[in-house]
Amino acid sequence: MLAAGALPVLAFPRPELDWAAWALLVPGLLGLRAAPTAREAAVRGWWFGGGFLIAALYWTIPNIGPGLLLVAAVFGVLWAPWGWAARTLLPARPAAAMLVLPSLWVLNEYARSWHKLGGPWALLGATQWRHPAVLALAALGGVWLVGFAVVAVNTALTLAIIDRRVRAPALATALAVVLAGPLTYAVLHRPRPERTMTVALVQPGVVHGPAARLAAEERITAGLPRVDLVVWGESSVGFDLARSPDLRARLTALAARSELLVNEDARDARGRISKSSIVIGANGIRGRYVKTRLVPFGEYIPLRPVLGWLAHISRAAGQDRVPGTGAETLAAGGTRIGPLVCFESAFPDLGRALVRKGARVIVVQSATSTFQDSWAPPQHASLAAVRAAETGRPVVQAALTGVSAAFDAQGRRLAWADTDARGAVVVTLALPPAGARTPFARYGDYVIFVALAVTAAELSVTVVRRRRTLPG
Repeated sequence: MLAAGALPVLAFPRPELDWAAWALLVPGLLGLRAAPTAREAAVRGWWFGGGFLIAALYWTIPNIGPGLLLVAAVFGVLWAPWGWAARTLLPARPAAAMLVLPSLWVLNEYARSWHKLGGPWALLGATQWRHPAVLALAALGGVWLVGFAVVAVNTALTLAIIDRRVRAPALATALAVVLAGPLTYAVLHRPRPERTMTVALVQPGVVHGPAARLAAEERITAGLPRVDLVVWGESSVGFDLARSPDLRARLTALAARSELLVNEDARDARGRISKSSIVIGANGIRGRYVKTRLVPFGEYIPLRPVLGWLAHISRAAGQDRVPGTGAETLAAGGTRIGPLVCFESAFPDLGRALVRKGARVIVVQSATSTFQDSWAPPQHASLAAVRAAETGRPVVQAALTGVSAAFDAQGRRLAWADTDARGAVVVTLALPPAGARTPFARYGDYVIFVALAVTAAELSVTVVRRRRTLPG
């Protein structure tokens, strides 16, 4: 079950087996179905979840070291109810299985997406980032609806394998679910773009030291054509601009041709550290957004008095960053942009909040050099496609060392600069009207409420059935 839990991770970048996501849960479901008791299935589900988390988060080992095993052991338990339900419903109640198992999966993902528990990573729906036709489901119900569809197809395939009596309807249901995305893509209303915006994404590569990195970014920017906005990556400015008037003057002069969006990562006069997206124009600093959702262990250590020892045996944060107060938009490039800093692009609710605040384009600033040779950079960049489809807004990501990327409002890829690229990428974005809303941006996480209702109904049915079977 530990190995079966690791299989779905192959559907994410780099392996790029996204097409296999529709079947990679089947081995795990067969193992759960074969459990001798429902209790044993719950234990197997726990092992399945632990395997999934270890495989999905292996790249965090430099930051948390042996803490990854603790994360897998604790949060793997979220898959125990899924294991119990698989053993109970397959194949006894196929219709219930098709609803309950996807519902429990997305509720699991929603629970572990709470930022105080670490935040979302490797949500199953994100495996379909290369397929805008499938991502059309995200415009309806967010990444949750895409994940629901993927688990439903896996469940249908499992039913077809273990029970020949329901093979035909199970396969027909799987086909219908797979076709739901393309059908939605064909009929979904898309407002006509009002204007275009040209953005340059600067990627200097692995450069050691804040001064050398800054010099490389300035050199690349100086050689760019005139654009509406030049975006530098996360931690692109390693100095406190409030106490560096000479540096402010240099950046202001550089912004005379094209506005800059830089990212400051430095101690202020009080010794605090925040990561701030800063818009610089010809007249100096025009706006600032402070990163709100910090990376556990990378930017702060949860329960530092208890877990602070991890900083001595890994690259966990030696000092906690100070978070901002929430999502904000900034005026830049002649429009309203929605800034997100690195890991924040993993949160569906932040993209939705930015659209509601009037963002016409979402801009992500990232730095994943610690994980340069892992699967993390392309997995992170792929999330921009999902956020674009969810919000109906173009999304661009500038990463210091890659991957920098750009996607249009339907999640179609416009640019991709991998970790071996150096220089800049220039893209032209079609901006939808400020008032345009996808159903997901308008109605939010309704898929989660439906999943809760389905789960509650199944629990009620289970309780009633058990009472009927009790003697007397």
